[in-house]
Amino acid sequence: MAAPRYKTLVDALAADIRTGRLAPGARLPTHRALAAREGIAVVTATRVYAELETMGLVSREQGRGTFVREMAVPAGHGIDQQAVATDAVDLNFNYPSLPGQADLLRQALREVATSGDLESLLRYQPHRGRPQDRASLARHLGRRGISADADRILIANGAQHGLAITVMAMLSAGDVVAVDALTYPGFKVLAHAFHLDLEPIPTTTDGPDLDALEKLCATRPVRAIYTMPTLHNPLGWVMPATDRTRLIRIARQHGPLIIEDASYAYLVEDPPPPLAATAPDITVYVSGLSKSIATGLRVGFVLAPPAAVPSLERAIRATTWNTPALTTALVCRWLDDGTVNHLEARKRQDARMRQALARQELAGLPLIGHASSYFIWLPLPDDARADRLTATLARRHISVTTAEPFTTSTHTPQAIRLALGSTDLDTLRSTLRTVRRLAVEDAYA
Repeated sequence: MAAPRYKTLVDALAADIRTGRLAPGARLPTHRALAAREGIAVVTATRVYAELETMGLVSREQGRGTFVREMAVPAGHGIDQQAVATDAVDLNFNYPSLPGQADLLRQALREVATSGDLESLLRYQPHRGRPQDRASLARHLGRRGISADADRILIANGAQHGLAITVMAMLSAGDVVAVDALTYPGFKVLAHAFHLDLEPIPTTTDGPDLDALEKLCATRPVRAIYTMPTLHNPLGWVMPATDRTRLIRIARQHGPLIIEDASYAYLVEDPPPPLAATAPDITVYVSGLSKSIATGLRVGFVLAPPAAVPSLERAIRATTWNTPALTTALVCRWLDDGTVNHLEARKRQDARMRQALARQELAGLPLIGHASSYFIWLPLPDDARADRLTATLARRHISVTTAEPFTTSTHTPQAIRLALGSTDLDTLRSTLRTVRRLAVEDAYA
């Protein structure tokens, strides 16, 4: 049986892209022009381009057209990226580490090994964590301005697992979730896995466009609002207190749950109160200690309204039964003895130093970021191609991220995100100089 006409056209265009006859960055004909050229309906041309996009061969940009992707950059460059080659400088992921952390770990392991409850750590634990560990986290949250009962806290395998159990417990397939037009890729992955309907909210310089959010909530059944009010990833904003108050008012008026992601909040000194502090009855607060301590110590936590705790506990039981007791006990010792506070203060200082270095080496480029953030956003001119620049950098053994993994709207901005926390300062300085030179040559020429 002959293949449908549109399938033949998909195969022909895919072959042209893969063999290089259609070069990366090439603009393809408009849907109408392709239809006229091939003698097909416009709706069929649209279907052709949709299949090519699903295959990761083209990208569609609202108002600009359809472009051949740079095939040297994986379609999922970002959270789905494979491990960076050992000879590459990683400006894609952040795993900041401080001198002396390994010694702290050795000492902590010795202390746990000689503690009286070591054997208990080898057994199954309560699904949401031991009461004493949840009490340690409650005291930790108190230092962040949140008065939290330990009974409302559940311990997870990192903040990503915390987000996953929140989605599993609180949302259903087809639910509408309001998100920023640029947001954390890990939440996008969860939304896809659980078939959520993400509605992008345009952004301003210091937060989501709340007029747009209010209009969305008035016109669609928004079930949840996913937000990063303190140190947004990737744009680095800190939402003002007045905007936080208004966001809570919108949620109370229209009924959606607030999912507050505070993974990077520890980097900001004296931020406005968390949403969970002001609206604990409608907010699920998700954070972790992997960023502030070490990425290999996967301890996260969820602070939830009391009514949500049983469902969240059930999701933990379904996904991991309980979090590793040994790791949790170690981390909670550090919470109680001040080690975490010490590490967070040092990482804030380290992040400020790296951010200042980046602004020095990338001077003259339109940078977006917070002064104590471990990442920086570099918008490119509208006629530039972020995937081309990313591929150019990859050939120089430098790994960065395009805007694609962060984008929830139909328009993917031409931009790259630079993670600053995963290499030593001398390497970071020289690498940023290379980034600047290649960005100027490739995008700003």
